[in-house]
Amino acid sequence: MQKLSSSRGFARVAPHFVPALDRTLHRLTGGKVLLSAQMLPSLLLTARGAKSGLPRRTPLACMPEGDGPGSWILIGSNFGRPGHPDWTANLLAHPDAEISWRRRDIAVRARLLRGAEREAAWAAVVKFWPPYARYQARVEREIRLFRLEWR
Repeated sequence: MQKLSSSRGFARVAPHFVPALDRTLHRLTGGKVLLSAQMLPSLLLTARGAKSGLPRRTPLACMPEGDGPGSWILIGSNFGRPGHPDWTANLLAHPDAEISWRRRDIAVRARLLRGAEREAAWAAVVKFWPPYARYQARVEREIRLFRLEWR
């Protein structure tokens, strides 16, 4: 599955159908199912749009930190495509957000990771899911990492 998820074909197709399918399944199952959670831990992020200020719901793979729910790392890989995903601009503009995690709604605050903190988180992310290294190799931009913490 890791090989498929890091292929260029998957990167071209997945951004168009995986998020829409995740949002639909999440809504139809009352928050019980996210398709992407079959590959990686996933959550549904609700953040205000950077320009519109309207709520934007985005299903995302994440890396939970620690044994219990405490914080999560979000990876702005955009499936190895050139630009940053829109949800990252939303979090930069409006860091207070909400996630749906294991059928719980949790108020969180997002913080863009930089410097040594980002490097340590990146090493953990690549160990957690090696295809992220292949995504990074495809793009010139530095993939954004955010830490979400309870607020």
